[in-house]
Amino acid sequence: MASKRQIFVGGVPIGGGAPVVVQTMTKTETANLAATMEQIHRVAEAGADIVRCAVPREKDVEALRTIVKESPIPIIADIHFNHTLALKAIDAGAHCIRLNPGNIGGRDKVAEVAEKANAANVPMRIGVNSGSLPKHLHALEREAPVEALVAAAVEFVELMEGLDFENFKISIKSTNVPNTIAANRLLSEKVPYPLHLGITEAGTKWAGSLKSAVGLGTLLADGIGDTIRISLSTFHAEEEVKVAWEILKALQLRERGPVLIACPTCGRLQFDMDSVVAEIEQRLESYAEPVEVAVLGCAVNGIGEASHADFGIAGAKNEGLIFTHGKPLRKVPQETLVDTLFEEIDKSLDRGKVEIDEAESREGAAWLARIEEENAGELTPEKIARMEREAVEKGESDKVLLDEAASPTAGRRFTRA
Repeated sequence: MASKRQIFVGGVPIGGGAPVVVQTMTKTETANLAATMEQIHRVAEAGADIVRCAVPREKDVEALRTIVKESPIPIIADIHFNHTLALKAIDAGAHCIRLNPGNIGGRDKVAEVAEKANAANVPMRIGVNSGSLPKHLHALEREAPVEALVAAAVEFVELMEGLDFENFKISIKSTNVPNTIAANRLLSEKVPYPLHLGITEAGTKWAGSLKSAVGLGTLLADGIGDTIRISLSTFHAEEEVKVAWEILKALQLRERGPVLIACPTCGRLQFDMDSVVAEIEQRLESYAEPVEVAVLGCAVNGIGEASHADFGIAGAKNEGLIFTHGKPLRKVPQETLVDTLFEEIDKSLDRGKVEIDEAESREGAAWLARIEEENAGELTPEKIARMEREAVEKGESDKVLLDEAASPTAGRRFTRA
């Protein structure tokens, strides 16, 4: 169920139909002002909408005053155990306070923070991780961990509402992916507040990215979740941001920068696709435009498999084809495939459109037809799909054809912005 409430962290809307917000957390000692600001600028450049800084000491609060003023994106102060640091972080200008009401020292101390946050119109993120549930829920956690997580979150919601504070988002996280999915699904049915998603302590860049993609992707595809953080064991916080964006882009919930499509390679491969894909991916990092680029390892499947791509290449022995939206652009020598691809991308971005030289396009189409004829005996995936479609159109088959352009999240409350 989509969250009905909306809060603002700085000028960033969260919940109530706003685009999913990407956040991360600095890995530096917050009091190390130079290192912290350098990392904040890196994550902002990578696409973070907001960033969280740990505030476990007085000297971190002092640094926070400068960080808030100089940061290009809103700052969340991460507070544990010491409620006075939360009060001081609000005075320092923090745009949001992250608080676990269960470890801050009781209702009275939570009430102090809530009163000050209300007066300053500063929102909070409340919630709990699977490793820090209140003691009275430990027995339930052993028997029913999902229900225990949700029970803790609901208790905290009721506590904040009892303090007349409703300017908050909620987070319940676990290292267990199925439990995180089930708990957030259940919580989304019980409360109207925005939900922050994450798989806590997900792991290394490789394993943690996969666990996060499975857990967060499942929830986001269900329409659950308003802000996300990827928790990876890396000192490079921008890597968390990049993974978050790949998840959102894969679900077509937001757009940012290029999308690269590449076939998985097979025995038909006739050129060094690994290095070509790596080079294209690296060069695309400098583009802000949401251009979609496809790399096909052979020409046997034609260009139909990636006809939706803005640009692409299909390789063969010694030669290759540059194409756009399924139409051939140019046949070029294999060694110039990548450079020619980017020449065409740059020209289209400069002009605001793709200009096709019909003579070169016909030459490319003829080359492609020759390659397909040479491999006419192969039942490629594209050929099978074409045969199935033709059979349906002729009334010879009642097979249901899927619309591959449709997204499981199409029509959801999020916008692609």
